[in-house]
Amino acid sequence: MERTPTGTPVGVDDPYAHADRCDHLTSDGRCRFALERAGDDPEFAAARRDDDYDCVVAGDADWRDCPHYRSTTDGRECRRCGLDEVRLAHEDTRPLLEEHHLSYGGERDGEPTHEITISLCRWCHAKVHAGWARIDDDVNPDAEALAARERRRSKEQAEFGFRTAAERDDR
Repeated sequence: MERTPTGTPVGVDDPYAHADRCDHLTSDGRCRFALERAGDDPEFAAARRDDDYDCVVAGDADWRDCPHYRSTTDGRECRRCGLDEVRLAHEDTRPLLEEHHLSYGGERDGEPTHEITISLCRWCHAKVHAGWARIDDDVNPDAEALAARERRRSKEQAEFGFRTAAERDDR
């Protein structure tokens, strides 16, 4: 199983099996990295420019073949148990979902690696890093996670309630 730089497990054998499309991929199949950050890798940008900025993976290539591939989470739902995020505006509460790295940018053993993140609820995140859970386990959310989500939903629904000024007046 893959491990973090500190040695804890990430919950998968192959991060690319859980990766989504590249963050740099535009809706028309072009490479945003080459378009916007050409100075960071001039050779790569020149090669993409010669191919009308088409994504490296547009052909028969794999995400691994692109030196600038990056897939980061949208943070809407736990990839393991399916718990959805409920954020409350104007409250400084810990999010239900956390970003979990399956792979880190940089190099490992001379091989380039790519940043790949997914979203996990706090409860699944702890289990994965403890080493006894995998990302692709077929599980339901913990009872504690469901309770935390429902408390937030109740609070959110209460904010939608309408009270007249007379009802709000304490006099």
